[in-house]
Amino acid sequence: MEVNKTEDSTGIMTDEILIGSSLALGGHAGYLGTQTLQGAMSYIRHINDTGGIHGRKINVITLDDGYDPARCLYNTQKLILEKKVFALFCYVGTPTTVKIIPLVNEAQIPLVGMFTGANRLRQPVNRYLINIRASYYQETEAAVEFIVKTKELDKVAVFYQYDEYGFDGLRGTEIALKNYGLLPVAKGSYVRGTLDVEAGLDKIRASGAEAVVMIGTYDACAEFINLARERGFSPLFHNVSFVGSEELARRLGPNGEGVIVTQVVPPPRIGDATEPLPGVNEYLRLLTTYYPDGKPSFVGLEGYLNARILAEALERAGRDITREKFIRAVESISQYDLGIQNLLSFGENDYQGLDKVYYTVIQSGELVLFR
Repeated sequence: MEVNKTEDSTGIMTDEILIGSSLALGGHAGYLGTQTLQGAMSYIRHINDTGGIHGRKINVITLDDGYDPARCLYNTQKLILEKKVFALFCYVGTPTTVKIIPLVNEAQIPLVGMFTGANRLRQPVNRYLINIRASYYQETEAAVEFIVKTKELDKVAVFYQYDEYGFDGLRGTEIALKNYGLLPVAKGSYVRGTLDVEAGLDKIRASGAEAVVMIGTYDACAEFINLARERGFSPLFHNVSFVGSEELARRLGPNGEGVIVTQVVPPPRIGDATEPLPGVNEYLRLLTTYYPDGKPSFVGLEGYLNARILAEALERAGRDITREKFIRAVESISQYDLGIQNLLSFGENDYQGLDKVYYTVIQSGELVLFR
């Protein structure tokens, strides 16, 4: 296979574009990685089956990092130096993704569509880090507004994963609370990859918190809520989107009733009386086509939207593509209709496409949009 030898065109071949992804495909965050990848690949396989982009198929090389920063760093080095991919895509998680920022900068390689809302990936502005979704600061601001302004609760605690992800959500919550003259009444944490939530639960329970903002993954957050309910402690529980809401609801069962999850994409409804949005409909159709056993999810829909933007930028960059042309193509995407009633826009010094936050609540095991 003939390869374009120009330096800027690493990963571009006559009939193929190499894209690299390191994400959790197993372990305690495996649900998040597999759902992200299924959603993204549903669209990419569709693109490839309809002729590719400018005559090239998109070849996504995926490596499992198990949501471990060191493995993610190793995988990324391999993707850039050995596999010589054109761009990185659909990374999952804050601690893993922030670990590779120096590599991204050194290689001057685009990273598109990360499943994380971390501020470190947004500030300072970095044109190689192309975020699709709203940030954790936006999610926690929306959560605090609902808790304090709508529900009129002022005793708010934070339960967080003790790493870059949790710290980011904690900072966002503290900033949002400060707008109302408040501080967290308690802060509890757990170590990533464990279910050691008891110490954090005891501290928060003793504070008399009326609401708990949770910055964690589905396994630890489910453990916290289940134990809290068992002990008669039932404040308003809020989780950010990274939690993996469908898996959280499954693990909570009846204990999930009333738990709130902010989302950064609309509900991937299926079998609902409400007709899905056009963009959601396409996601559902392609998921059924390419992954007939797959189940729709918020995470999967986000992966699908990531792939939509990757493909759009590749198309706009033209046949004679380089990384620089690709980034300029991303910057040219403005008021782009994804069929989700939420127009997407980038621009120079603006590398986050969407800003909207949705409110969902668990009712009878299902995530229901309520605001």
